[in-house]
Amino acid sequence: MWIIIGISKLCTTVRSGVVKLPQASLFTCSRAMAKSKFEYVRCFETDDTCLRNCYIVVRLDGRNFHKFAEQHKFTKPNDNRALGLMTRSARSVMEDLEDVVIAYGQSDEFSFVFKRSTTWFKRRASKFMTHVASQFSSSYVFYWKEFFGEQPLLYPPGFDGRVVLYPSNRNLRDYLSWRQADCHINNLYNTAFWTLVQKGGLTTTQAEERLKGTLAAEKNEILFSEFSINYNTEAFLHRKGTTLIWEKKDETVTKRMKLPNEEEKDVKVTRSRKRVQAHHCDIIGETFWEEHPDILEDDG
Repeated sequence: MWIIIGISKLCTTVRSGVVKLPQASLFTCSRAMAKSKFEYVRCFETDDTCLRNCYIVVRLDGRNFHKFAEQHKFTKPNDNRALGLMTRSARSVMEDLEDVVIAYGQSDEFSFVFKRSTTWFKRRASKFMTHVASQFSSSYVFYWKEFFGEQPLLYPPGFDGRVVLYPSNRNLRDYLSWRQADCHINNLYNTAFWTLVQKGGLTTTQAEERLKGTLAAEKNEILFSEFSINYNTEAFLHRKGTTLIWEKKDETVTKRMKLPNEEEKDVKVTRSRKRVQAHHCDIIGETFWEEHPDILEDDG
């Protein structure tokens, strides 16, 4: 008989194939392993089951997207093609994983919120992250031509992910508010920065120096007094990011139906279907949540 010891927990395997695990073992084996002597290695898989009654959030971020944007000649400060592609990829994730109740994205990131009661993937964090990341990445490549036409995709993009749990509606809303506030901060800076470069004739180094230490009000003043740009009239897509939710929409289709007298006739049929809809609006205040009360589950 031989024994494997792991961090004060024992996983004992005998040559006959019988496995005995301590009740409080760090390692979990989902079924008896009697097929081969090598199956003991499954005992090294750690349990990454997410806590119950928590929203599961998977956030993806573009890996080294500054370089990616430069090499693919993204328009500064905002490229609507790139933003549209991000949204289309996120919609693909939601359509594939219907337990995502809301998603929020800006720039090169997107957050996906799984409902608190989800049992998908047995609530394993690694499964959530890998499914979301792979579906999003493959969709980004698949839909590239839809947004960039004949401009070639020079190399595959990369996205890293993380899983975070939020136990209450307040926690979840604060998280989404944080991401939208980040969108505003970054977009205001980028708008001022690239305006100074593109319209003001400054180098990138000079523009960075000009904006160093400035507050939001000062950036707004630079845009308005020097370039007659009212930041508050900039596109909501750029200032607020993109929020994706499920909404029921009535749609009318024509069906060929056979009548009692054996005659066939085209009949219009109206049915309600859930679709992923994009919103470019404030999600920090109460209005959005009052208009869509079905997104959040009761704290109970």
